[in-house]
Amino acid sequence: MMCNACGFPTRPGHWTDAGADTAGDRLRLQMRRAKILNKILKGYGFSARPPGHGPGFALSSFSGRTTLLPDLEAVWIEAERQLGHPVDPLDPRFTGVAKETT
Repeated sequence: MMCNACGFPTRPGHWTDAGADTAGDRLRLQMRRAKILNKILKGYGFSARPPGHGPGFALSSFSGRTTLLPDLEAVWIEAERQLGHPVDPLDPRFTGVAKETT
């Protein structure tokens, strides 16, 4: 069965939704994840937000390109695809640590 809003197949909740018993709980978790994602993705020229109609995220580049994605794993895969290289968790853009110049 497909979601008529986003086109993704319906599926059981993602493991990151564990503990979210109600739709409100899931939405709060989704918003919290988006806030954290945005802190990380900003350095790469992206932002993420809940799509507003179901699970997943809308990944947007600063150029305006937006891609609907079903879960967190897909966000990283798409960000890396658009960047053309892996997102390195030790990169100062990822950690938010500004590179010091001496």
